[in-house]
Amino acid sequence: MAKKKPRTPLPPRRVQAPQTRTGDSRTSSRTPSSGVPIGEIGARQRAILYGVAGSGILALVAVVLLVAFGAGGGSGSKAAIKAIRNAGGQFRTYPALPRTPHYATLTPKKAPSWNSFPPTSGRHYYQPLIFGIYTEAVPEIRAVHNLEHGAVILQYGDKVSQADVARITAWYQKDANAVLVAPLPKLGNKVALTAWTRWAETKGFNEKVANAFRNAFRYHAPEHFPKSYLEPGE
Repeated sequence: MAKKKPRTPLPPRRVQAPQTRTGDSRTSSRTPSSGVPIGEIGARQRAILYGVAGSGILALVAVVLLVAFGAGGGSGSKAAIKAIRNAGGQFRTYPALPRTPHYATLTPKKAPSWNSFPPTSGRHYYQPLIFGIYTEAVPEIRAVHNLEHGAVILQYGDKVSQADVARITAWYQKDANAVLVAPLPKLGNKVALTAWTRWAETKGFNEKVANAFRNAFRYHAPEHFPKSYLEPGE
């Protein structure tokens, strides 16, 4: 029987991106139209969705209100934006784009149209990425789904120094819940941080900016999941 992976990944390992659950009872068949292996959202995530549905309209309304009023618009986010800009970083809030219908293929005939780079909202592939740290670029069409679940995503360009990549890894390991890290070559010497409708960018890695962004905007998204469902490997 395969050994259970640690909850927080060790320093970077060579992994293929995107990761997809395979070889267990939770993995579905291939999509007929594309032949791309696709898994399901996952037993835990489905359980949450079924639980919300089964709890009635009042519980659903409560979830909607929780998301609506906890969307990162208070004093905490204002302080974070100030900290990001004072540290020399850029920050923007983008209008939320329609989230559905979900794509059933990673390569739709009409490519997704997003309003930021990297994207911060919009239509996306129906299965999110597994949370963790990647050493290869990941499909943005999947990463947007993680944002919808409350993720913070840090991506770095191909001209970011190896010293900064090591610092990014150390930053990730300090608090990896609902965090996804991956390279994005087109960023060059920049590091981008994204959450749902939120975007920040710095030249190289700035830990102060990364902390401020993560603390202010993580978990603020249209779909609310408990933290235990957003851990590395989920």
